[in-house]
Amino acid sequence: MKIVISLGGSLLTRELSPNNFKKYVDVIKKLHKLGHKLIVVCGGGKVCRDYQNIAKAFNASKNQLDFIGIMATHLNASTLSSCLGKSAYLVKWKSLKEAGKEVKKYFNKKIIVAAGYDVGTSTDYDSAYFAKLVKADLLINVTNVDGVYDKDPKKYPDAKKFDKIGYEEFIKIIKKNEQVPGEYRLFDLKAARLIKKIKLKTLIIDGTNQEEIIRAVNGRHNGTEIA
Repeated sequence: MKIVISLGGSLLTRELSPNNFKKYVDVIKKLHKLGHKLIVVCGGGKVCRDYQNIAKAFNASKNQLDFIGIMATHLNASTLSSCLGKSAYLVKWKSLKEAGKEVKKYFNKKIIVAAGYDVGTSTDYDSAYFAKLVKADLLINVTNVDGVYDKDPKKYPDAKKFDKIGYEEFIKIIKKNEQVPGEYRLFDLKAARLIKKIKLKTLIIDGTNQEEIIRAVNGRHNGTEIA
């Protein structure tokens, strides 16, 4: 199966240690050994927010903050790629279009490890864009939320979780929520529109337990399927 894993930076940076990275490295290597072709796109996480907050204190522009975020994703991606060793190919920072060319070139040879590229573009969108390029079978959004709810479950105890949801309803829920870091944003709106356009099966899962990624590939996850 051709799989894109959008790996939340919040998971990689919740504990900056070899052991924490190893959890995700082991899962990725296991899937690769099973014959799956993989693209792993890393998010920024807490480290990203920390650096952005410093820049905000000095009135940094939105573009400057976005660029700091991009660099944070590459810090995570380059570290993850190093941990994976020779089986991985790191797509370094460049334009998204140029990054896409590298993804297509090396996809059948290595585990592709990628990050953020264009200012104003999220890693959610990058993941969907790469999935389109390689005609992926599945996109797994690995985050610290256990699926899609009709509203923020941290604020509303009566929030309803969906086991499965259609693209259009998913987009409606995203539109209801703030598209800013730290809020219950679920997924980037532009990315959601792209997965709808290419009819890409997408899963949103809680990767706090890394084994949930394996379960997602096997169809036995506890998250939400968007299709």
